[in-house]
Amino acid sequence: MQFPLADSLSRIPGAPSARWPDGSRVDVVLEHNGLLFELYAPVGTDTQQPHTRDELYIVARGQALFVHHTARGRVAQEVSSGDALFVPAGDVHRFETFSPDFAAWVVFFGPEQ
Repeated sequence: MQFPLADSLSRIPGAPSARWPDGSRVDVVLEHNGLLFELYAPVGTDTQQPHTRDELYIVARGQALFVHHTARGRVAQEVSSGDALFVPAGDVHRFETFSPDFAAWVVFFGPEQ
């Protein structure tokens, strides 16, 4: 299966909701056997909360400062197109100072924590 970036971007923003009053910034691409694959394209502020499953990000386009709070403390790193990031379930993290064209593929996997 192929998942073109342009196809997912064309579906963002999605329908408005309580969480996304200006339209969803997430396009769910695939759900299969416990794996969730989506495209995330925040605007303004990344309001993510810790997730209940492990997570893999792959920056699809743009750049950002990725802030991740680990057992060793706060880690901030510049990321750009092609970079991959792993976040264990429950860790506080978010993208900050991201470019207007920023988008990242997100893969949730593993058991709920």
